[in-house]
Order: sequence, then C-alpha cells, then structure tokens
Amino acid sequence: MIIGIPKEIKTKETRVSVTPQGVAKLVQEGHRVLVQQNVGLSSGFKDDDYKGAGATLLGDGTAVWEQAELIVKVKEPVESEYRYLKPGLSLFTYLHLASVPPLMEALCQNKVTGIGYETVELSDGELPLLTPMSEVAGRIATQIGTYLLHSNHGGKGLLLGGVTGTRKGLVTVIGAGHVGLNAAEVALGLRSEVVVLDIKEAKLKLIEQKFGGKVKAIASTPQSVSQWAQKSDLVVGAVLVSGDKAPIVITKEMVGAMDEGSVIVDVAIDQGGCVATSRPTTHAEPTYKERGVIHYCVTNMPALTPRTSTEALTTATLPYLLKLANQGIEKALASDPALKLGLQTRNGKAIHSAIQKLFPNWV
Repeated sequence: MIIGIPKEIKTKETRVSVTPQGVAKLVQEGHRVLVQQNVGLSSGFKDDDYKGAGATLLGDGTAVWEQAELIVKVKEPVESEYRYLKPGLSLFTYLHLASVPPLMEALCQNKVTGIGYETVELSDGELPLLTPMSEVAGRIATQIGTYLLHSNHGGKGLLLGGVTGTRKGLVTVIGAGHVGLNAAEVALGLRSEVVVLDIKEAKLKLIEQKFGGKVKAIASTPQSVSQWAQKSDLVVGAVLVSGDKAPIVITKEMVGAMDEGSVIVDVAIDQGGCVATSRPTTHAEPTYKERGVIHYCVTNMPALTPRTSTEALTTATLPYLLKLANQGIEKALASDPALKLGLQTRNGKAIHSAIQKLFPNWV
C-alpha cells in the first residue's frame, strides 16, 4: 500500500503522525511510505531519519496527498486540505467531526473512507488511540491552568499549592476519564485541593482507590457541578462522549459565579467543549476572558509537547496502521471490531452511530 504522511498545517501543530521507527516497520512489511520534507522537525526527527527508515521524501504536501492511497495524520484536515479529498482515498487520523461539520460534508461529498482514532473502541469501552493524547492533555491542562493563574496573565495571583499560612487553591475536574485522572494527578502533586466529578460510580471509585482519599470524588449533577465550579480557582473540563458532541455541563451562570481571574481549561473543546462560554482557540492566541474568567480552549493541546506526544501516538496507532496496510482497508475493518468502530465515513455516508446521530442528512 502507498501510505502518505503530510506535514500538519493546523495552527501551531507540531506533531507528526508516524515516527521514523514506525515508518521502518511499514517499509519492512513491503509498503511504500511517502513523507513530506521537514515533517518531523518539531518532534525531533530529521529528514535523514525518515530516509534511513526507507521513506520516500517529497517536497510538498500536494504530492503526498495525490499519490497516497492511505493518508495518516494527527489532526483533522483543515479547509485548505479539502481539495485533496477524493473517491478511493482513506484517511486515518483524529477527525473530531462533531466540532467540524464542513469536514464531514467534504468527506462525504468526496466519498472518502474516514477512520477516526478517537472512536476506535475496545470491548471494555477503552479508547486505545485517544488515551495517549488524553493523558498528555490532562497533564498539560493543570500545568497551563497553574501558569494562567499568575497575575501577569490576568489571573488572580494564586499559587495553587499555597505555602505555610495560606490556603491551597481548589482544582475541580469535570470528568474522570484519562484526561481527568491525569489532570487530578498533577494538581494533587502541586498540593492543591482537588475535586473530581463524574456521572459514573465506577469512575469515582477508581479515583478514590488511585488517590487514597486525597482527591474528593463526587457524583456529577447540575447542582454539584455548580457548587464546586463557582468556588474553584481552576476548572478542567474533561467530559467525553465517544464520537459525539460534548455535553454542556458548566453554564454561563456558573462561569459568572466564579471569582475574577479564575481559570477554565476546556479539554473537551475538540468535541465542541463542555463549558457554555468556551470557543476554540489556537496556540497562537490561546486564551480570552469571559465574565472575568480566563478561558483556555486550544483544540490541539498535546502539540505543546511534540516529542512526547508523537512517540506516544505512534506506539498506540502503529498496530492498527499495520493492520490496515497489510490486510487492506476493508478486510482490516471487517476483522477487527475495535478498528471497525473507528470507521466514521465511507462511500458518502456516515457510518458510526454517534456520527449518524449528529449528521442525519448523511445516513
């Protein structure tokens, strides 16, 4: 199979979809891998690393898109890449179609087979290709939130962990999945007071077990979210419904009740966001203030740590990529139930149930 790895052109996106080591494994299996020049520089990989792995280097992204049968990316195609979409092309990447309706339309109109990392799902409900970036984003969320609380960024000037004779900052995490768990772990490490809310009792028990009672685990209801959000110094939105638009759990009124200079980091923004006042931002302009509260709503947070993120992503995706390449797209999807759940568009139709619900016109 001819596999294409174009450079990511989303604003300040620094990751690359496959490491040179991953490329070497694909080449060893007999596949041709086309790599755009300078694709991995931000992740610490030189063109010579890819060439040494057996990749064919091409000067621009257009050539990669035009020649490849399977395009492997990190983030969803941006509008300027829609022109490359065509019948017969397969795309393996984070799609997050719930927050990008124009991309859904472009994929269906051009009959692209779109396989989204974020909906590949194991029988126990785990999302193996979303997990590594969720772990990264969760850790970054607390680090960024801590930084934004500093007065020179418009924050309330609070040190989350406090010092002798002062109060600790309160971090409230909405959602106890991989993002929330990692956000809470970093917050606890900073000696903050930490509260995690979730609708699932099993997730709350996991929080209690993992942190030995040092983190409050509370059932998520509109009342409990309101109670904790309004007195928090930092709120991390970590809500996820696989493939679907994130539900709004923090209302405008709740945001308005928070102290001036408090911070919200909405990690769920790549699925539309779980805070009513959230809107997508970029690493170039990551924050804004709404109702006196600093909002950080960057849709590709793990791009801040490309070396870690790229290696973690390749480790997770490579077994599935090898299966797609070795067996062919259709056979691979038919033979692997988890991978089949990643299929979101094919032959101009929405395939995944959550995507069908969001885009009934493409069913």
